[in-house]
Amino acid sequence: MSTYAFRAVDLAGVPARGEMEASSKNVVSEQLRQRGLIVLDISEKHEALKLESIFQRFKSVNLRALAVFSRQFATLIASGMPMLRSLYTLEAQTEDEMLEKAIISVREDVEAGSSVAAAMESEPGVFDPLYRSVVRAGEGSGRLEEALDRIAYQLERLDALRRQVRSAMTYPAVVFGLALVVMILVVAIIVPVFVNIFNEIKADSPNTDTSLPVMTQITVGVSHFVTHYWYVLIAGTVASAYAFLRWKKTDRGRHQWDVLKLRIPRIGDVVQKVALARWSRTFSGMVASGVPILHAIEISGETSGNAVITDAMDDVYESVKRGGTIAQPIGEHEIFPPMVEHMVSVGEESGQLETMLTKIAEFYEAEVDAKIKSLTALIEPLMIMVVGGVVGFIVISMYLPIFSLYDKIR
Repeated sequence: MSTYAFRAVDLAGVPARGEMEASSKNVVSEQLRQRGLIVLDISEKHEALKLESIFQRFKSVNLRALAVFSRQFATLIASGMPMLRSLYTLEAQTEDEMLEKAIISVREDVEAGSSVAAAMESEPGVFDPLYRSVVRAGEGSGRLEEALDRIAYQLERLDALRRQVRSAMTYPAVVFGLALVVMILVVAIIVPVFVNIFNEIKADSPNTDTSLPVMTQITVGVSHFVTHYWYVLIAGTVASAYAFLRWKKTDRGRHQWDVLKLRIPRIGDVVQKVALARWSRTFSGMVASGVPILHAIEISGETSGNAVITDAMDDVYESVKRGGTIAQPIGEHEIFPPMVEHMVSVGEESGQLETMLTKIAEFYEAEVDAKIKSLTALIEPLMIMVVGGVVGFIVISMYLPIFSLYDKIR
């Protein structure tokens, strides 16, 4: 929603000025005409950048809330309720703030005479190309409620897959974060206490060799850096994170990062299966909704979440555009296992491409579940070993010189 300043006159020639929030200039113009005003000028008002708008850029719509909205929208339309009344009803009962604003925008555009799919174009942050394409196909075929039901199912499956991966990574992330905090506290608070003890021993025994072991020198050096140059550590971390995010947003960086993730032992296997499950589920849903095959290929590649699959679908697009098959270029890319190529080929030959893609999605969703469980079982003892090793190194490095110095003094 944007704020627009307008100038208009009524039928008697009396000027009128004001501001109005709307999704587009067309909506403002239509509402002014309904009020009996003749529009002279409409301009978008650019407000100062607010902190809220900055955070809004990093916020994404809740998939579960969007799925519920789609399911309810389909139910209301199937019951015979008029489109505008359905949108008003959904607007009133939606709890997600971002989704509510998007529904209001869509409703205002529909009131101005726009189609639902065209109205959703003004809210790309909520309704992605996949969603809009399915809705457009549903409107064109006169089966919008079926299209909304199908997209609701797609969103529910994608949300379940995302939650599955997120829940599996929550425990390792929490353990690693707590371990990192504990190690920083030990290095910043406890190690300096031992350093003072070492200095006292050196002062009391000037004729004794009080040089510290290499392990202790490393720990003391790290402690000195953390306590005296903490600002460099923070600045370096922030700068590295910023540089990484900027690099990952570029086409080249995104591709390199996705390739790197696929090559990480064990984790790469999970990343591949998640991307294949998402791609096949999206592709099957678009084919079932009646989306043109070339558009379905393009959108499924863009929404797969992996640049390697996106590149592969570009080759598939060119193949189908020339009159070729989908399966042949898929078989030329390593990210697609032979099973995917064979099942897609069978689906094309039998006219059951949607069914085969759904089976691929179900297979890889089950595979993701099994792989994540095995990966979690591997990560837990590995993290315990790493954290225990670091803590053990610090403890040994602190007590080793104490015993050594006392032996030398005696």
